[in-house]
Amino acid sequence: MPTIQQLKYLVAVADTLHFRRAAERAHVTQPTLSAQLATLEANLGVQLVERSRSRVVLTPEGVQITARARTILREVGEIVELARRGSQPLGGTIRVGVVQSLGSYLLPLVIPDLHASHPDLRLYVREGLAADLLTRIDDGLLDLLFFPLPVAGADLDTARLFREPLQVVTATDHPLAKQPKIAREQLRGETILTLEPGHRLHEQVRQICADTGAELSLDYEATSLDTIRQMVAMGLGISLLPALYVRSEVRPNALVTARPLSGPQPFRAVGMVWRKRTARAEEYVELAQILRRILRDTAPEVTVVE
Repeated sequence: MPTIQQLKYLVAVADTLHFRRAAERAHVTQPTLSAQLATLEANLGVQLVERSRSRVVLTPEGVQITARARTILREVGEIVELARRGSQPLGGTIRVGVVQSLGSYLLPLVIPDLHASHPDLRLYVREGLAADLLTRIDDGLLDLLFFPLPVAGADLDTARLFREPLQVVTATDHPLAKQPKIAREQLRGETILTLEPGHRLHEQVRQICADTGAELSLDYEATSLDTIRQMVAMGLGISLLPALYVRSEVRPNALVTARPLSGPQPFRAVGMVWRKRTARAEEYVELAQILRRILRDTAPEVTVVE
């Protein structure tokens, strides 16, 4: 029968497609990893990995067995969490994924109070694109996401946290900067800068452009909100940026300014996402309540929702 350790080695090889890097990830020597993987193949009677000097490739059987191995390892992890949870609720380490346009502006608002009330809780944070983070939580590589909602997935549960308005950001010498509020029809013909495809914010801003007659810039798609702010400051266009980013990086900046749209304001909904079968589901529900209380005090720019 395969051992848990052998399955861990197989997954490490599948993730890295490199024996040395897989061994480093598994904290063993390369010969140990290679020998254990060979033993696993011998016990199963099937080749899992094709090895050559130039590359490592999973066989079709290796792909299927690795997928099952991920599920088994995830379930074993849940067993450990069930045992731990009884003695230390909301403690230990939670592996958190957060989209790049959110993490640096949300986490500083909640981490200080959260650490003060739960000093034994540790958050390991990974920023990334939406699709990558969803894959990682499905594979068990992450436990929890702070993520734009809604999110599709029959095996996922969510908890809403807040609605975050999008504000119009312009250079301070742009004509729209003179107005306290900007009407949607005033966006017509304006060049709108946003993040590159793959970000949820890109899709939302693209739809706003389609609705208002604004021109979505395809020549200067950015990889970060800071890049957008810098291009706006240089007069390459205007943008629609989330309120927490505006609070952190736009308001203190003399080269750009932010204005709300008049009427119903566009917003992104942000919440928490986790696997339905996780042993920590009740803890995550409790964590959501804690974060809502913190945000009511620290983030007046957003609307906290239950």
